Amino acid sequence: MNDQITDSVTQVNTKVLGDAPAQAMGSLYQTASATAGIAMQNAVHAQNNQYAINNAATTQGVNLLYTSPTAASAAASTKIDSGFEGVLAKLDGLILNTRSLR
Repeated sequence: MNDQITDSVTQVNTKVLGDAPAQAMGSLYQTASATAGIAMQNAVHAQNNQYAINNAATTQGVNLLYTSPTAASAAASTKIDSGFEGVLAKLDGLILNTRSLR
């Protein structure tokens, strides 16, 4: 064999062996960054789903509050209270008038 051919093959093999760790690390970094990106996408997707579930639950809860008999009785008691305020004001007026007559 010619020494130049042997040296050439040795140099090529040495270069390939020298490049292997760098290529392996590059592949590792690419895989790790792709995995981190997918994990972030999954987190955003899960957060979006949780927001939709929370929104639906809140809407349903408000609907239940507005349609329950308790809401109707609360509205009625508010109307009654406002009616009583007028009656109490008239009674106060009567009390003041009777005191002024003494």
